[in-house]
Amino acid sequence: DDNVEKSEDEEKEDRAAQSLLNKLIRSNLVDTTNQVEVLQRDPTSPLYSVKSFEELRLKPQLLQGVYAMGFNRPSKIQENALPMMLAEPPQNLIAQSQSGTGKTAAFVLAMLSRVEPGNKYPQCLCLSPTYELALQTGKVIEQMGNFYPELKLAYAVRGNKLERGQKISEQIVIGTPGTVLDWCSKLKFIDPKKIKVFVLDEADVMIATQGHQDQSIRIQRMLPRDCQMLLFSATFEDSVWKFAQKVVPDPNIIKLKREEETLDTIKQYYVLCNNRDEKFRALCNIYGAITIAQAMIFCHTRKTAGWLAAELSREGHQVALLSGEMMVEQRAAVIERFREGKEKVLVTTNVCARGIDVEQVSVVINFDLPVDKDGNPDNETYLHRIGRTGRFGKRGLAINMVDSKHSMNILNRIQEHFNKKINKLDTDDLDEIEKINN
Repeated sequence: DDNVEKSEDEEKEDRAAQSLLNKLIRSNLVDTTNQVEVLQRDPTSPLYSVKSFEELRLKPQLLQGVYAMGFNRPSKIQENALPMMLAEPPQNLIAQSQSGTGKTAAFVLAMLSRVEPGNKYPQCLCLSPTYELALQTGKVIEQMGNFYPELKLAYAVRGNKLERGQKISEQIVIGTPGTVLDWCSKLKFIDPKKIKVFVLDEADVMIATQGHQDQSIRIQRMLPRDCQMLLFSATFEDSVWKFAQKVVPDPNIIKLKREEETLDTIKQYYVLCNNRDEKFRALCNIYGAITIAQAMIFCHTRKTAGWLAAELSREGHQVALLSGEMMVEQRAAVIERFREGKEKVLVTTNVCARGIDVEQVSVVINFDLPVDKDGNPDNETYLHRIGRTGRFGKRGLAINMVDSKHSMNILNRIQEHFNKKINKLDTDDLDEIEKINN
């Protein structure tokens, strides 16, 4: 039943949860070596990037807020995006960069810079896909505006009930599309014609819900022509791109090229078994060798992950379990414990295959090989999973559990796809593994 295609809401839930999880577990910005690609709407205007926040000529109280947050110099995406966002006259922007690259701080700075604190009505509007993500962005606004007490923030989210006919005096409103649309049209709490900056954050998560797409477009159509439109997304698949072009006219475009994940530093093996119990016994045999470092074990379903974690615990092993039904805050706590080395082994489903960098992971085990909903090899997920290891220039190790002709066929197709041979694991290899881990 877990192979059944996910409903639209679940898909969005996954993406939104993943995004929130990344925000909760990131204590600092990702230091990316990626190249930034900038496409300008007006190729004749001088293109410049900044290496310090001083060059942006920010209001002193905003500069103070930036430094208080621990930003010493702009991140890669900020170097290019901030001069565009703060330019006069305002310019529109579509920007793609993954979580942890400083994009939230960049658009918050743009909003705070445009606000006239003396005007007691909404001037900046930011849309987030979920209530929780809106609160996270709100936290950044509050931190950055810490030395700018005249600036006030309102949340247009479910449960924030206002009296009919009331007007909002806060200059910045952040919320989810449905509530914001009600506040602008039906309830008239916000005068959309007075909005100077419109930010659409996490567009890729947003459009996983059809309703959100339509609501965002309807809000955008109420805004004045000279309103600055800023759209951010972690990915740029076609659907996101089409949506972005609908809501952001004449944009500048910034793309942060993704780091190419490679299998060059990762040794890959497979273990032949006949069924799930044999896979479990094989895992217990390998266990001693793998717990020297830290390991992640991937399962196809929540049910298998729960079963495996319970069986390993029963054998006296220290394991942590990460799975989709946990609250995002609970997941963040589990990852934190794993990061600190309190548990050496993390059993998880795909929920956690993307975007979680734990530097010490040097072993990944595919208890189940990754397949898509039609049962074909999911090569991208395989790359993401085993890409958890061999990061930061270190050597890594991946072990694949094979329990049927079908899964051997999947493994062969994965080998062909990456043009990399995967060897059968022998006892001698276990000694080799201990050496790698040490």
